[in-house]
Amino acid sequence: MNSINMRIFSIFTLFAFLGLTGCGSIESAAQEDCTSIGWQIGSKGYQDCYKARLYERKLDYSLPPGDKPSPSLI
Repeated sequence: MNSINMRIFSIFTLFAFLGLTGCGSIESAAQEDCTSIGWQIGSKGYQDCYKARLYERKLDYSLPPGDKPSPSLI
């Protein structure tokens, strides 16, 4: 590979790495929501909270009914 292609590849890799480090999973976000309000992991209340928050977050990130994903411009 020549120098220009190597630089472009390195910059792209850096941006991809930085972009993915900020992403957390829906499950970890739901867990953080429940522990932040005081539920202890493993308790009945925590399990109910976790299931409810997980369901809400999946709804937040899902496409509306009948909507088709569009291709990315990137």
